[in-house]
Amino acid sequence: MSEQMHSAAPHHLPFFIPGADGSDTLMVVMGLFLVATILWVGTLYWKLHSLPERMAHKTHKLQFEIVAVLGLISLFTHLHIFWVAGLLLAMIDLPDFGTPMRSIADSVERIADATPGAPAAAPDPELELAGDPEVKVAARKEVHGHA
Repeated sequence: MSEQMHSAAPHHLPFFIPGADGSDTLMVVMGLFLVATILWVGTLYWKLHSLPERMAHKTHKLQFEIVAVLGLISLFTHLHIFWVAGLLLAMIDLPDFGTPMRSIADSVERIADATPGAPAAAPDPELELAGDPEVKVAARKEVHGHA
């Protein structure tokens, strides 16, 4: 028998047609592409998901822990409102009420510790900026024990 090709058959088959040996080039290429795409999309998802936390950490926000917790809640519950709330909270600068309140509390504590009727502490003559020079010299002698 003579091996004759059909007149409608192409003389060269494209690469994606599996060969007679069973190797399927297109399936191998698409499998590698699928694995690479899944890894890339997963990395993109994690980067996007941690965006509010990275923003709050970079700018040293006071509410960093709250933003981090909102990110975890949105990750585990798949509710996007927590992620949006974390993103908005990471963008907002909350005023620092703690420092002034701490200063007020320290001042009130010092006032409460002062004994009533006690003489006020003498000011340091070295720190006086204005006044008579003769009075300053006399005050210095008095403080240092000179007569």
